[in-house]
Amino acid sequence: MRKLTMKKTLIAGITGIILLALTALITLNIINSRTFQFFGGIVTRVHTEEKVIALTFDDGPTKKVDEILPILNAENVKATFFLIGNEIKQFPGEARKIALAGHEIGNHTYSHNRMVFKSLPYIKKEIENTDKIIREIGYNDTIHFRPPNGKKLILLPYYLKQNNRKTILWDLEPNTYPQINKSADTIATYVIDHAKPGSIILLHPMYDEKGNTIHSIKKIIKGLKSKGYTFKTVSELLKLQ
Repeated sequence: MRKLTMKKTLIAGITGIILLALTALITLNIINSRTFQFFGGIVTRVHTEEKVIALTFDDGPTKKVDEILPILNAENVKATFFLIGNEIKQFPGEARKIALAGHEIGNHTYSHNRMVFKSLPYIKKEIENTDKIIREIGYNDTIHFRPPNGKKLILLPYYLKQNNRKTILWDLEPNTYPQINKSADTIATYVIDHAKPGSIILLHPMYDEKGNTIHSIKKIIKGLKSKGYTFKTVSELLKLQ
């Protein structure tokens, strides 16, 4: 009888461990998924036959804005900048330059903490404080939202749905791969080769000490233009959804 009880306890323990592992795996997949969330809309790319594409930048602003804007201006391209609230407070002048140049500004939270396992009041404060700061620098158009590192679980999508906002992600992020991120040429080649109508490109040029990402911007624009693409802001791209 004792052996039977021990065997049942062991089976129950193993079953519990398996269930916990499966739950953790499913949770991780949902957090990282670019195509699924429990609430609201999630946009990785827009499905269209038109050769249009959105160029987006995450983080900042930093002094690198002064290197990025002239490239975009010279190529007559408008991009979407997902900015961090506390960094706008540090560099309000740089954020104003982005707005005055006619680019779109998005919300990338106040602190850039991952928005998983956070309370609803915390999420609300992170997003709404950043919205307020973006308005204070003179930006009056639509503010889209992108979660830090693209991570989301339950409460963030719930909050966004309640406020009629989508989760804006991407389908091309060359900086993620070390073998691609090693030079401006490899970054640009990857994007040009993999871009599709309605793609959303994500670049991280704000802390680009080597200059690879910044130097890739012009190459990406020229390469995609040569293939017949035109550039849209995220808002313009969503109108084609």
